[in-house]
Amino acid sequence: MDDPEICRRMYLRLHLADGVGAITIRRLIEHFGNIEAAVNASAGQLRRVEGIGEKTAAAIADVDESVVDEELALTAENGTAVLCVEDSSYPAALKKIYDPPPVLYVRGEITEVDAVALAVVGSRRCSHYGLEQADRFGGLLGRAGFTVVSGGARGIDTAAHRGALAAGGRTIAVMGCGLSEMYPRENKKLFEQIIADGRGAIISELPMRIGIKGQNFPKRNRIISGLSLGVLVVEAARRSGSLITARLALEQSKEIFALPGRVDSPFSAGTNSLIAANSAALVQNIEDILDGLDRVGEVLKDEGAAEPVARHVELTGTETALMEHLLAAELSLDELIRRSGLPSSEATAAMTMLAIKGVVAQKPGGLFTARSSGA
Repeated sequence: MDDPEICRRMYLRLHLADGVGAITIRRLIEHFGNIEAAVNASAGQLRRVEGIGEKTAAAIADVDESVVDEELALTAENGTAVLCVEDSSYPAALKKIYDPPPVLYVRGEITEVDAVALAVVGSRRCSHYGLEQADRFGGLLGRAGFTVVSGGARGIDTAAHRGALAAGGRTIAVMGCGLSEMYPRENKKLFEQIIADGRGAIISELPMRIGIKGQNFPKRNRIISGLSLGVLVVEAARRSGSLITARLALEQSKEIFALPGRVDSPFSAGTNSLIAANSAALVQNIEDILDGLDRVGEVLKDEGAAEPVARHVELTGTETALMEHLLAAELSLDELIRRSGLPSSEATAAMTMLAIKGVVAQKPGGLFTARSSGA
């Protein structure tokens, strides 16, 4: 359609009808040939479309121009733009998934550079280690030129967004509710910073007044993965929603990465199982991600994305003691145990965590060395 505004209004006519989602709208357009014919179809014609019965046909008929006007007035009050899937500014990557959102509500701005994006996801309930690593990778990805995409939720999502912003990068938060009142409330300042600093966007496919509903979060996960070249799962329990995002990403032919965690931690059971099943590539540093992204990763490496970046990593007392020895010399694990006087099991576990945190590397011959940047 030549007029973008009229096109958006037509998509909203369908989008605001009860019981009408992305797949139903796609079926309507496929059946009638275009959005205009779908919107103007009679109730009898609508009922002949797969999946549309009398109730849904009536719901579509109930949405008139006044309902659309009310929704658009609400978006204007909240500084929210409305994109339909036919808009030239609609994210190209999202158009390619099986069920792209017919309508996107956007606060802030999605730009062309956001095509190089990586999702960072994980549980709301997480460990200090998980928060630390989400912040770390958010920063590394932001510095490398990736837009960090996540769900704006408590825990891992929040840490990833903040890490990207602190590194001067861009980030997109995909909400599981309408943008009239964003969730969680304690992230209001974070969301405002993303918008005010021109560093990304807060987006949703849901009408403005839709509140928090559990069933909306799994659906929004397809948008998180759809916007991204790949998904990094930082920390997830066995039944975490982040594993849904990983599954959707696999269906979308996206790359899956996972950060290993303690084998006895329930917070890492999901990520460790992804790695064990070869469903995700094990990640310890940004080079592992760049290597997994083929041509995109090669270009970013050529631009210096994998150069060491200084950052602060919190260490335990045991880890600090071991690092003091490694900063003086390259040592084998046996020699570290001898010099530190630590029990073998404690030193081995600590060295594993130091490798995961990216502050030590193992060289040929079994020698460990400190990495000055930890990148």
